[in-house]
Amino acid sequence: MSIIIITNNPKVFQKFNGKYEIEYLENESYLDVLLMVRDKLHKGHKLLSHPLSGSVKPNETPFKSILISQKKGKIDFGSLSILENSIATYEKFIKIKRLPDWNQDVVVDFMVVDLSLLENTLVNIEFTELLE
Repeated sequence: MSIIIITNNPKVFQKFNGKYEIEYLENESYLDVLLMVRDKLHKGHKLLSHPLSGSVKPNETPFKSILISQKKGKIDFGSLSILENSIATYEKFIKIKRLPDWNQDVVVDFMVVDLSLLENTLVNIEFTELLE
């Protein structure tokens, strides 16, 4: 399956640049990633990973990586609904508590967590393709 990675995580960009198509939002926010994914879904791409995957809340981590289909088709309203609900959840959490000004060690830890979640999703997608 052809995929696109949309991310603001430099570790994801460094690891997968050249292996997959990547939309890298350097120095942009978690919300910016969600909004770019929404724009892509409006153009006919489909979600391949959940925008709120993992147990890290959107107001705790500055990084997010999301997989979408490379192929465009009709608008997938299921994907769009998930994404819109994810944006609403992000906004709810940010209103409760803003993203802390983490020290660099914690920032790097969040990069690694996001990278690990993405790697696990990629393995699952590739394994599923082998079964088809």
